Amino acid sequence: MPQIWMTYDELATLSGCNASEARVLALHLSLDRRKSRDGNTRVKLDFALMSRFFETIREGEFGLDDAITALRDTHRQMSGVFGAHRESIRRGVA
Repeated sequence: MPQIWMTYDELATLSGCNASEARVLALHLSLDRRKSRDGNTRVKLDFALMSRFFETIREGEFGLDDAITALRDTHRQMSGVFGAHRESIRRGVA
């Protein structure tokens, strides 16, 4: 299960409230909290908040699904090229 940690300001943006209301929300939902090395407190999103976060990304200006498909296609193409190249090296062909 992935973990997404956000500052109170980031959680506030996700939840449509201010940072102090986001802090109260985190306390109310009993979200895990940690002080980061940068001095900011971060909260770990629960499943519902992670779903909301992913939904906002999908609704963004760029096509996330298209970007993922393009990345997978590129990986597939590169794997085929490198795989064929490795096979020729094993046979002693440059």
